[in-house]
Amino acid sequence: MLGHDQSAAMCHSRRAMEFPGRKIRVSNLGMNVVTVGEGPDVLLVHGFPDTHTVWRHVIPALVSAGYRVIAPDTRGCGETDMPGAVSAYRLESLVADLVGLLDALGIGQVRLIAHDWGAVQAWRLVLNYPQRVDRYVALSVGHPAAFSRGGLEQKLKSYYALLFQVRGAAEFLTTRSDWRLFRLLTRYPEQMPEWRQALSRPGRLTAGLNYYRANPGLMVPREYPLARVPVFGIWSTGDLFLTEAQMAGSQRYVSAPWRYERIEGANHWMQLTAPGQLNPLLLDYLRIPSTELTHAAQ
Repeated sequence: MLGHDQSAAMCHSRRAMEFPGRKIRVSNLGMNVVTVGEGPDVLLVHGFPDTHTVWRHVIPALVSAGYRVIAPDTRGCGETDMPGAVSAYRLESLVADLVGLLDALGIGQVRLIAHDWGAVQAWRLVLNYPQRVDRYVALSVGHPAAFSRGGLEQKLKSYYALLFQVRGAAEFLTTRSDWRLFRLLTRYPEQMPEWRQALSRPGRLTAGLNYYRANPGLMVPREYPLARVPVFGIWSTGDLFLTEAQMAGSQRYVSAPWRYERIEGANHWMQLTAPGQLNPLLLDYLRIPSTELTHAAQ
């Protein structure tokens, strides 16, 4: 008889089969990418400790609404190739992967939705390549200037990033005793079977932690350019890792139209715990014609 975690992992595998990926050569990596649907392109970028499957409740809604979804496993995650060097996970390389993916698919400009570490990458894509983004929906993580200036509360909520810097010890501590510390950090037992299955594969947990190790200065305030494309920030009240202030305060760093919404009761992974609230917000924002977005957002 299968245990609970095994059964849940099998259910995940069946769900993932609904959106099969294919390998695309990007930045000298084999990147696993789901492309499904027809219509305007929407790029979904996941965070840690996830893969593209974190979007499993979002993808069907977007496809049904007439969009083509592009959902990659980012560098080192899921079925995408996994460089060994910590330096390979610097933000400039992660952003170059996203630009390279758009180039490989022949996409000049995309609607962008990103969460967690995916949002960190997506903000940099918006700031450095605004011509490639029609509009951006940032889930959980605000503009890098707002995040780094998020005050003591945000720094306390980001305590785990210090633990992740300790190579070897972080891997050992988070996985010992049936991943007890990882469970305590995430506090999302329903998703734990999927995470454990993905991160137990050789090297995958280290690859995910390398995102933090290669970019230790995210909490240090410095000057960043303003975002010059329309941005929709969404934060959930049950988020244990990000404050509302760093998201709502991002408005100061966006020179284009800005919109903000909070989702009540959802945890950090709002796309899994509150798709009934999130998906209508996404669809409402995405369907605004580009020529009308400025007027509609004011």
